[in-house]
Amino acid sequence: MALDYKTAGVDIEAGEETVNRIKPLVRSTFNKNVLTDIGLFGGFYEAKFPGIENPVLVASTDGVGTKLIIAFMADKHDTVGQCLVNHCVNDILCSGARPLFFLDYFATGKLNPIVAEQVISGFAVACRQNGCALIGGETAEMPSIYKESEYDMSGTIVGIVDKNKIIDGSRIIPGDVMIGLKSTGLQTNGYSLARKVLFPKYKHDTFFEELGSTLSEALLAVHESFLHHVTPLLDNELLSGISHITGGGMIGNTKRIMHEGIKLNVNWNSWEVPPIFKLIQKEGGISDEEMRHVFNLGVGMILITDKNNVDRVLEMTKSCGSMIIGDIVEN
Repeated sequence: MALDYKTAGVDIEAGEETVNRIKPLVRSTFNKNVLTDIGLFGGFYEAKFPGIENPVLVASTDGVGTKLIIAFMADKHDTVGQCLVNHCVNDILCSGARPLFFLDYFATGKLNPIVAEQVISGFAVACRQNGCALIGGETAEMPSIYKESEYDMSGTIVGIVDKNKIIDGSRIIPGDVMIGLKSTGLQTNGYSLARKVLFPKYKHDTFFEELGSTLSEALLAVHESFLHHVTPLLDNELLSGISHITGGGMIGNTKRIMHEGIKLNVNWNSWEVPPIFKLIQKEGGISDEEMRHVFNLGVGMILITDKNNVDRVLEMTKSCGSMIIGDIVEN
């Protein structure tokens, strides 16, 4: 029997079906700066930025880690794409940048156009919410690397900030106050430890009273974008530092914007740790130190501001559950 590409595990027709399914989703994110339709060898974005005196591009690439395994367990694929886009948006937001466009990479063992459409619909939803154009990507079918029912993904985002308004932590001084914005859960980090603790002891659809949901619903909570909460603060020049709490926890991430002579003074009792983290700690017998090192513990982003701006920042971010969680002290 003669071999062909489909026999080898790559279905070109499934790829074409996937492209046809996602075209309307991708187009729904376009704005006047997008000059090309889906299908060319590159995405074109017109670099005109009125009102920005000295434009600087800010880029970041990331994934969602083993949160995908929870999506496989629950057969729910329409939210992990949102998590990826929002994670990338939050990363460049820490520099004061607003998103311009996003590109995705989706790889799988056997391409299922319906699943791919669900994942990419998540990209499109979050791109629209963040005012970000999805201008291109790659869908790869690799049967020798991934299992049939599994996939992986990553995303690259490009944003813009005025050079004079870059937030890099250089203006943080002792006495500045740390304000935390509530997370929606694990966001996109700590899933390897969470899975080790919770599975297979519990099933993904086990309902927990303390969570008010099934386990998979709690673990798949969409990683929130803080863009619309933080942008007014940037417009009013109220922040000296921003930290996105991802892998490495609060200390590990916020240290990245600390300069010599200052350090964090976190009041770990200033907020209520959400039930999902309490469950993980209890079931795994995990120390407070390790929990703080791995998880965000309910604080998805930290804003650092002058003490005279605290009331204003809290008022402007109260819709996302902002709270004072510490301050900056001399090292």
